Amino acid sequence: MTTVPAPLPSQPQSVLPPDAPGFNPWLLRLPILFMGGLVLLLIALIGLLLAFRSYHADRIFPGVYAGGVPLGGLSYEAARDALNESFYFGEEAVFTFRRGDQVWQLSAAELGVSLDADATLAAAQEIGRSGNPTTDALDQAEAWFNGASIAPVVVYDQAAALEQLNEIAAQLDRPMREPVLTLSGTQVDLVPGQPGQVLDVAATLEALERQLLQFHSGEITPVILEAAPRLLNADATAEQLRAALSSPLELTAVDGQGSPLGPWTISPEQIAELLSIALVTEADGSQRYEIDIDMSAFSASLEALAPGLIVPPRNGRFHFDEATGQLIVIEGAVSGRMLNVPETLRRLEETVFNYDGRQVPMVFDYTLPRYHNQITAAELGIREMVAEATTYFEGSTQNRRTNIAVSTSRFDGIIIGPGEEFSFNDFLGEISEANGFVEGNVIFGGRTTIGIGGGVCQVSTTIFRAAFNGGFALTERNSHGYRVGFYELRGQPPGLDAAIWQPERDFRFQNNTPYHLLIEASIYPNDNALQFRFYSTQTFRTEIDAPIVKNLVPAKETRYEVNRDLQPGQILQVDYSAEGADVTVYRTVYDMAGNVVMEDYVFTHYLPWGAIYQVAPGDSRLNSTGA
Repeated sequence: MTTVPAPLPSQPQSVLPPDAPGFNPWLLRLPILFMGGLVLLLIALIGLLLAFRSYHADRIFPGVYAGGVPLGGLSYEAARDALNESFYFGEEAVFTFRRGDQVWQLSAAELGVSLDADATLAAAQEIGRSGNPTTDALDQAEAWFNGASIAPVVVYDQAAALEQLNEIAAQLDRPMREPVLTLSGTQVDLVPGQPGQVLDVAATLEALERQLLQFHSGEITPVILEAAPRLLNADATAEQLRAALSSPLELTAVDGQGSPLGPWTISPEQIAELLSIALVTEADGSQRYEIDIDMSAFSASLEALAPGLIVPPRNGRFHFDEATGQLIVIEGAVSGRMLNVPETLRRLEETVFNYDGRQVPMVFDYTLPRYHNQITAAELGIREMVAEATTYFEGSTQNRRTNIAVSTSRFDGIIIGPGEEFSFNDFLGEISEANGFVEGNVIFGGRTTIGIGGGVCQVSTTIFRAAFNGGFALTERNSHGYRVGFYELRGQPPGLDAAIWQPERDFRFQNNTPYHLLIEASIYPNDNALQFRFYSTQTFRTEIDAPIVKNLVPAKETRYEVNRDLQPGQILQVDYSAEGADVTVYRTVYDMAGNVVMEDYVFTHYLPWGAIYQVAPGDSRLNSTGA
C-alpha cells in the first residue's frame, strides 16, 4: 500500500511588478485577448443578426407554420401561394344533405368556407416583430429551434350557406293541401290531399355549422317541419261512398211456408239521394268526414208491406199417449212474426256500405205460440179422456166422405184453454174449394140441395155430442130443419145434432174447467165411423136422459128429381124420409163430489121430410115439380 502524504500548508506569495524579475506577461495579455475576442464575437453576432433581420425584412422568420404549412423564409407572395395551395378543406370537404331519395352534395367552399390568407400571413409575420429587440430575438430563436405554429384564419360566410340551404328548401318545401271530396249523383270524386313539409333552415344551418367549426365533413339530415292535413279520413269516406253506390240493395223475405218473397230493390240513384256528408272538427283541430244515410224514406213502403208479411203464431197439435201420459206432436207449432220496420231499416243502413252481401233479409219479431212443441201434458193438466162421441156415415157419397175427412182434420189435436170458448167455424175455416171442400148435398131453404161442404155438419154434430157428454157449457147450438138419418144410425137418439152455416150459424161451447182440453179426432173408414175424444182432467160426471119426443108429424111423400148425369133406369136417393117432431134432451152435470153444478137441455123442432130420389130425364116417376 502506497500512502500519499497530505500536502503542506501553502505559503503567502508576493505579487511582483511586471518588470520585476520572474514576472509572466501572458498573465495580462490573456484577459485582454479574451475580452477583445468577446467584443469581436459580439460585433460579429450583431452583424449576423442584422443581416438575418435584413434578409427576413419581407419574409417570415424560420420555424413559423400555419396549419402545418412551413412558411419560414418565404416571402409574403410565396407564403400566400403555399397557404392557398395547401388549404384543401374548402374544395375537398363535401357535405351531403339527404331526404329520402333526394340528395344534395355541397363543398365547404360552396357553403361559404374559405381561407383568409392575408389574415393568416399577418399573424405569421407578427412572430418576432413585436418591436422589443430582446423579445423579438427570443421569439425568433424559439421559432427557429422549436417552431411556432399559428392557426390558419378560415372565413365562414353564413350568407352563402343560407343561400344554398334556401335552394334546397325550394326543392323540399311542399305546401299542405286538404283533400276535397265531392258527390255528384252517383259519381264519387276525390282530389287527394298532401302533407306539407318545410325545411327548417335555421335548425339545418345549426347542424351544418357544428361540423364546419370542427372541420368535419359528412352527411347532414335536413330538419323538416311537417304539416299534416287536418282532414284525416277522406280516402276511407270516398271508399264508403263508392261501396254504397256500387250496386242496388235487395230486400228479401220468405212467407210463412219458407218460400221466397221479393226481392224489393233500392237503386244506387235512390241510395245517393239519402246519403249525407258532414265535415266534423275535433277538439284537437283535426277534421274528418262523417257519412250517414237515412233509410227512413222507405219506412212507409215497409209499413205498407208489413201486413202481408205477418205470420200469426200457430199452435202445435197433439195426441195424448194414454200409456205414458205424454203429448205427441202431430203437427209442429209455428212461431208468429211481425215485420220489425226500424230494425229492417237499421240493417239496410248497416249493409249499404258493403261491396258484398247486398241482399238484406227483412227483420221480424217472432212470437212463440201458446202451445209450442215442448209443452207437456202435465203443464196443461191433461191426464185422461173425459168425453167421447162417435157418429156413423155409411151410405154417404164419396164427396160427403171427403168433406167429413177435410173437416175432421181441422180439429184433430187442438187445445182449448180453461175458460175459453170453442168455435167450430173458427177452427174449420172457410168452406170453399180452395180449402179442399167439394160439392155435396146440403140443407138450404127447407130442402136438400147441392152445395160446397155437404157432410160438414156430421163433424159439428159429433163434436157437439162429445161436449154435451163431457158436461161442457154450450154457448151456441143450432139444429137442422129436419131429422137427418146419418145422425140416428145404429140406434143413436134424435135431437142431438148441431147444424152450422157460415157465417151466420156456428157451434160453440165453453171449457168451463180449470184444465186445458185436448181434442182428438179419428175417422175409421172401414167402420164408416167418426169419433171425437176429449182429454183433460176429469171434472164432471154427466147424466143424459133419454130424448122426450112429442108432436110427431108423418113424413112427406117421396119425391123424384131429374139428374141429367144418370142413365135411364138409374136412381140415386139424396134425402130420406123423416117424421116431424119436437125433441127435448135433458142432462145433469155433477162435480166429482156428486154436487150438481149444471142442469140444462137441448130442444129441437123438426119439420116432416120426405125421401127424395134423383132419376134420369124422362123417368116416369118424375112429377111436374121435379121434371
